[in-house]
Amino acid sequence: MSEAVLVELHKGYRVIQINRPDRLNALDRATHVVLMEKLLEAEADETCRAIILTGTGRGFCAGADLAGRNQVPEEPRSKDAGSSIEETWNPLARKLAVMRMPVIAAVNGIAAGAGSSIALGCDITIAARSAYFLQAFTRIGLVPDCGGTWFLPNLVGPARARGMVMLAEPLPAEKALEWGLIWNVFDDDKLMQEAHKMAAKLASMPTKAILMSRRAIAAASAGNSLNEQLDLERDLQAMASRTEDHKEGVTAFLEKRPAQFKGR
Repeated sequence: MSEAVLVELHKGYRVIQINRPDRLNALDRATHVVLMEKLLEAEADETCRAIILTGTGRGFCAGADLAGRNQVPEEPRSKDAGSSIEETWNPLARKLAVMRMPVIAAVNGIAAGAGSSIALGCDITIAARSAYFLQAFTRIGLVPDCGGTWFLPNLVGPARARGMVMLAEPLPAEKALEWGLIWNVFDDDKLMQEAHKMAAKLASMPTKAILMSRRAIAAASAGNSLNEQLDLERDLQAMASRTEDHKEGVTAFLEKRPAQFKGR
């Protein structure tokens, strides 16, 4: 039996790849556990300063493995979906939001249901030209989870979010880019090449400043007033100015040389 989650180590970053191509990388409970383990292992590695999250085969992630769930004795069909979400999808969404390094979602194919939410929950989302996003929940009488109802209106506005969720129609990668749902689209055969270039760049940048910027943007998206945001920017800038990377950046600027950031 092949591993459900594969990891590739590169200088400064890792590739974490969901490996259930026969299920379009839908996640069952066991794969949830392994994926979380791999994320935690990456966080524990001080040399890892960026992550690429992707899938094998034709899918990025098709969300929950409904067939697999019904084959697990301790998860009968009558099990409350809310408790299952609290044990699986919510911890994953929360972990992605606070990872110690930036996470790139390289969407290589279908990103459906919670799989779409996972992709949008990463710091930077790029997609293959043939990829698409699908809020499939209403097709089976459910509502979006894994943060989907937070990401969508914040990224594309409530009108488009309602259309995506209620109609449950595929959104092609090109349209997702046009709407501002994702960062960029690449030809299928160039996706991972571009993802590696991006991860290597992020791994060479001042990681703490990147994470503080993430925090500030998240606070603004959550509804901070201008005054609250100005106060937060002040506090984060004070923290950033005390980092080793800030000192290195200023020194490198004055010495007219490339900065050598260490993520500290």
